[in-house]
Amino acid sequence: MKADRAQLELLLKTARGQIDGILKMVDEDRYCLEISTQISAAASLLKKANRTVLRSHMDHCVRQAVADGTVDTKLDELTLLLDKLTD
Repeated sequence: MKADRAQLELLLKTARGQIDGILKMVDEDRYCLEISTQISAAASLLKKANRTVLRSHMDHCVRQAVADGTVDTKLDELTLLLDKLTD
């Protein structure tokens, strides 16, 4: 993986911290909308982390596949992933 590891780790660790906080909120029987707000924030961080990984994939792996002449395989992989992400 060629993504900026420090940035990706920070995003994922922050999301993990938020999820731990959400679990604590559930244990404390906090107000539903407060919990929902925190779930949305954690989901946004995970989406940002995923975009970082996908951007890196396109910048490195797909570019390399273009140079190698194997781009069709990478495009097929991306198509399958996009199908999963948009379901």
